Amino acid sequence: MAKKRILSGMRPTGKLHIGHYVGALENWVSLQNEYDNYHLIADYHVLTTNLNTELIYENSIEMVIDWLSAGIDPVKSPIFRQSQIKEHTELALIFGMLITKARLERNPTLKEQIRDLNIDNIAFGYLGYPVLQAADILLYKGDAVPVGEDQVPHVEITREIARKFNNQWGIVFPEPEPKLTKFARLPGLDGEAKMSKSLNNTILLSDSPEEISKKLRKAVTDPQRIRRNDPGNPDVCVVFDYQKKFNPTEISEIDSACRKGEIGCVDCKNKCAIKIADFFAPMREKRAYFTENMSEVKDILADGEKRAKATAEETMKSVREKMKMG
Repeated sequence: MAKKRILSGMRPTGKLHIGHYVGALENWVSLQNEYDNYHLIADYHVLTTNLNTELIYENSIEMVIDWLSAGIDPVKSPIFRQSQIKEHTELALIFGMLITKARLERNPTLKEQIRDLNIDNIAFGYLGYPVLQAADILLYKGDAVPVGEDQVPHVEITREIARKFNNQWGIVFPEPEPKLTKFARLPGLDGEAKMSKSLNNTILLSDSPEEISKKLRKAVTDPQRIRRNDPGNPDVCVVFDYQKKFNPTEISEIDSACRKGEIGCVDCKNKCAIKIADFFAPMREKRAYFTENMSEVKDILADGEKRAKATAEETMKSVREKMKMG
């Protein structure tokens, strides 16, 4: 039986942080043997919120290096740039005829982003972001999409578009299911709900042990805990969230010691910094290799784009045949 297929992607924003690893990369790597994975560098999607294209290629390469360093196998999982496969925009144009403006405006994720980014005038491309995303997924006939809960509404729009196309012209596309990650999000160092480079509250996958330690010193802990021996509440501590992921064997001991005032925040942060640095040490080593062998990275990208292009062309051939436009 053929493996089911997954399409995963990210906007190229440069070097990735540990929240990207926990929320996506770790899951992608674990799925490589179970599914046929395609990994999209969503460079066109960058334009929905930022028209400055100067660093898109450089940021794409940095992100690819992090993907490879985290364990993405480009032989199993083609890596490619959205902008290099023209079929993405062709299919998005067709899909744009299958959904109304009112339906896109009801998208709860869009409403949240408009609020968070303080957007006054919504560009056509930004409103239609889920349509291009649907094209990204369905061009490769994705059966599942690894997402966090905030992206589930986008997958539902993709399912609706696939259904409408299939009903109108004949079955070409599967209706992909959202595949939720188990550990979807790490809070930012400042206590914000998620890490974001724009908020400067991240630990990068490429950070050295010294940089990790320095950043963790500023991490938010229990604001009610003033002195080292004061009882603490780990449930409101960012560092404790990191401990749960990167130091699980000691989590019960740390929880108890914090509540009893037997471990200070500085000691807890130092312990956590060591664990995070050790966890990502193999990735830093791989990153150093790929950074020194940039031609290999570019060859991987070229091969992935060739393979993705072949799949995209095959899908669009079926689309045109069903629409009698072949």
